[in-house]
Amino acid sequence: MATSIMKVWFSLVAALALTQLGYAQDLRSTLFEAADEALEEAQSANASLLAPRGYSNGLEAYADAANDLVRGRNIDRTQNKLTDAINSLNGAAVAARAASITLNTLIESRNDALNVRADNFAAELWTEAEEVFSSASLALEAGDNRISQTRAETAEILFRDAELTAIKAQYLSQTRALLAQSVQNRVPQNSPITYQKAQILLDQAEQAINENRYEMEIPLNLIEQATYEVRHAIFITERIKSLRDSNGTAEDIILSHEEQIIQLANATDSVIKLDSGTETATLTLVSNIEDAHQREMQLASDLANSRRQVASLEEEIRELDDQLNNASEEHILLVQRLEVEEQLRARFIRIENIFSREEAQVTREDGNIVVRLIGLTFGSGESNISPAHRQLLEKLYDAIETFPRSRVVVEGHTDSYGGNQANLRLSRFRAESIGDYLSTQLGLEAFRVSSVGYGQMRPIANNETSQGRARNRRIDIRIETQQE
Repeated sequence: MATSIMKVWFSLVAALALTQLGYAQDLRSTLFEAADEALEEAQSANASLLAPRGYSNGLEAYADAANDLVRGRNIDRTQNKLTDAINSLNGAAVAARAASITLNTLIESRNDALNVRADNFAAELWTEAEEVFSSASLALEAGDNRISQTRAETAEILFRDAELTAIKAQYLSQTRALLAQSVQNRVPQNSPITYQKAQILLDQAEQAINENRYEMEIPLNLIEQATYEVRHAIFITERIKSLRDSNGTAEDIILSHEEQIIQLANATDSVIKLDSGTETATLTLVSNIEDAHQREMQLASDLANSRRQVASLEEEIRELDDQLNNASEEHILLVQRLEVEEQLRARFIRIENIFSREEAQVTREDGNIVVRLIGLTFGSGESNISPAHRQLLEKLYDAIETFPRSRVVVEGHTDSYGGNQANLRLSRFRAESIGDYLSTQLGLEAFRVSSVGYGQMRPIANNETSQGRARNRRIDIRIETQQE
C-alpha cells in the first residue's frame, strides 16, 4: 500500500515538474522574443567586430536577464535588463552598419587575409592586426574618427602583410623545405649548378608574388620549375654518390647516357652516330619525333574527316537507291560534290605549305580549315602584337585569301591558371587584337572577321604541366569555307 502511494506521489511530482518546465519555456519565449530578434540583427551586422562595446554590453544584459529567469527572480527586473539588452544590441547593429561603410577597405583587407588562411599561416601578424582592428572599431564607436582612421590604416597594412605572408607560406614552403633537406644531403656541394638554378627560380617566384599576389600564373610556373630543379639536383647527387661508391668513371657516365639515346633512336627507327658527340643525334631524334607527332595529328584529323565523308556519301547512296527516278540527277550532284571536296583538299595542302612547322599547325574540321598559330606568342597578361609577328600574320592573310569568300573566326584560349573571368577577358582581347590587325593592317574585309575568347574552357593538353599549359595558351584561326 505504502509503495503504491509513493509511486503515485512521484508521478504527481514529475507531472508538476514537466508542467513548470513547459511554463518556463513559454515564458522565456515570450519575454525574450524581441531580445532574440535584436541579437540576431546585431550578429547579422557583424556587430561583435564592428561595434564591440555596444555588442558586449548587449550580450551582458541579455545574459543577466537569462540568469534572472533561471533563478526565478522578479519578472520586472528581468524585463528591465532585456530592455537594456535590446537597446544596446539595436544600437550596436546600427553602429556596425555605419562602420562597415567607414571601414570598408579595412574589412576587405581582413577578408582577403582570411581567404588565404592568414589566421593559420601568419598567426602573429593576424593576431596583431585583429587587435588593432578592434581598437579602430572601439574608437569609431566612441566617436573618435581621427584615431579610428589612423588605427584602421595600421590594421589594413598588417592584414595585407599577413595575407602576403600566408600566400608565400602556402606556395613556397614545400619547395623551401625541399631545398633545406637537400642542404643536409650535401646537394649544393655535389650539384651546385642545378641547386643554384632552383634557388634562383624560387627567389624569382617570391619576387613575382611580391609584385602581384593576385596573379599566380607566373609564380606557379616558377615554383614548379624550382621544385623540378631541386629534385633534379638531389637525383644528380645520388648518382654521383653511387658512382663514387662503385668506383665508376666518367666514361661509365657517358656510355650510360649514350645507351639511353640509342634506345630512343631504336624506338623511332632513327639512324644516329655518336662518334662526334650526342648533339647531332639529339637534334635528329627531336626532328623525327616532331615529324611523327605532326603526321599522327594530321592522320587523325584526316581519318575523322574521311569517316564523316564516307557516312555522308553512304547516306546519299541509300537515298539514291530509294529514288531511282532521280538517280541520274543525284549521281551528277554526287560527282560534283566529290570534285568540290578534291578542290578543297588541294587548297588545304596549299595552305599547309604556306607555314613552317614552327609557325603554325593546319588541320581540317568539318569542312573548315583551322590554323593554330604556334609561332605567335604574347607577353604575360598582354594582348599587343609584336612587330616581329608581321611576317607570320601576312602568311595567315595569304592562307585566308585561298578562300576569298570565306569567313574567319579568331579564337583565343588560355591555360587554367588565373581566374576564369580574367582568362575569358584576356583571351577575348588577344583574339580581337589579331582580328583588328588582319583588318586594319593587312586589308582583310572587316565583315569577314569575328573574334571570340574561350578562356580556359577548351584545353587541348594537360594544365598540370608547364608544357601542357603552354599548348593551351594559343590562338586558333578558323577559316569557314562553306561560303565558297
